[in-house]
Amino acid sequence: MTKSFPFTKGHGTENDFVVLDDPDGALDLDATAVVALADRRAGVGADGVIRAVRTRRAGIDASADAPEWFMDYRNADGSIAEMCGNGVRVLAAHLRRAGHVDAERFEVLTRAGVRTVEILAGPSTEGGPWDVRVGMGASRSVHGARTVQIDGRVLDSTDVDMGNPHAVAFLPEDLALESIDLTRRPVLDPEPPDGANIELVSTRGDHHVAMRVHERGVGETRSCGTGVAAVAVAAALRAGDDSGAPWTVDVPGGRLQVSWDEDGQVLLAGPAQLVAEGTTLV
Repeated sequence: MTKSFPFTKGHGTENDFVVLDDPDGALDLDATAVVALADRRAGVGADGVIRAVRTRRAGIDASADAPEWFMDYRNADGSIAEMCGNGVRVLAAHLRRAGHVDAERFEVLTRAGVRTVEILAGPSTEGGPWDVRVGMGASRSVHGARTVQIDGRVLDSTDVDMGNPHAVAFLPEDLALESIDLTRRPVLDPEPPDGANIELVSTRGDHHVAMRVHERGVGETRSCGTGVAAVAVAAALRAGDDSGAPWTVDVPGGRLQVSWDEDGQVLLAGPAQLVAEGTTLV
């Protein structure tokens, strides 16, 4: 049986989400409902769906000291994803605006573990962007584990685990980032058992790169927060840079900053904008 349910539409650098406000865990969200919500012609339209639910009501096995809120994240095709860097910033803005939390800094449980979010600034104008930083955890990377085939080229890639899998490939100078065809998924060889997000990267300057991404379960998106973090990790490794200095990463939907804390945790900072709210049938 369908029922009316409140939602918020938001995006982080144009990576967009439908956020379902379900603090008491009343919603039994399945893949069919997610696909319908994410449909850009027959639904609300989004790259993913986030259920904002209290951890104790989420129907998951969590420790006694787990954070109050859980990010139940689904890709547009209905598949479950471990983590979403842009999505968790949008969720943080939603939780603050809805009055569910009142702290500047708080934790959110994800399927990739606990993530700490920090509201750096609220909107300066009605409907304007929030500035949010999120601790993405430690990264794990392996260079040369597979290749990426794109536009007739075979490129070495770096596997980066940011709680979800990424394959990062840097383009040669004669292949423009803007010209590559991402309407179809690039081929990975060998193919990871659970797939991967694929990032293609061009250098723009000192500690500055640009990327496009083909997201697992979605296709090309305007941005990917975990992908941006993975690209910065791979770029620093490629440059032999262990200084911890910030990297700027441009995506089609905007710009994000990646840095590291003293413990080596990757930090992702950028805008989160809430653009609409209403009710939908779920």
